[in-house]
Amino acid sequence: MRKTLLTAAFVMSGGAVMAQDTGPSKTDPQVAFNNNCRQCHSTDEGDHRLGPSLYEIVGKEAGVQEGYQYSSALESADHTWDEDMLDQWIENPDQVVSGHKMKPYPGQDDPEIRAAIIEHLGGGSGEDAEGSEEQS
Repeated sequence: MRKTLLTAAFVMSGGAVMAQDTGPSKTDPQVAFNNNCRQCHSTDEGDHRLGPSLYEIVGKEAGVQEGYQYSSALESADHTWDEDMLDQWIENPDQVVSGHKMKPYPGQDDPEIRAAIIEHLGGGSGEDAEGSEEQS
């Protein structure tokens, strides 16, 4: 009987531990943006910070937003921010444009996190990153 009670208690406590909410995943699009980009960027139109606003960035030309002073290297870059270019940029900006202003940013090696950031910027989620800045 004692063994049955111990087994039941173990099973029930294991279920409680498994049911605990661990919070959003690092690959949640909003969390990925907040953890990797929000320190310098906003997704609000015209809200340039240390970095330019990323408002509707997918499909825009690189280095041309008004109100932000880009590096000459990025101003002369001849590309559009599509999903492939964003993936390359987020992974390693130096390989895309040498001489950019994102030098403190080391790049993001994890392809799932990069995909989540891109989704947040226009790849289907449509949610506003500023809506939950408290998540990190």
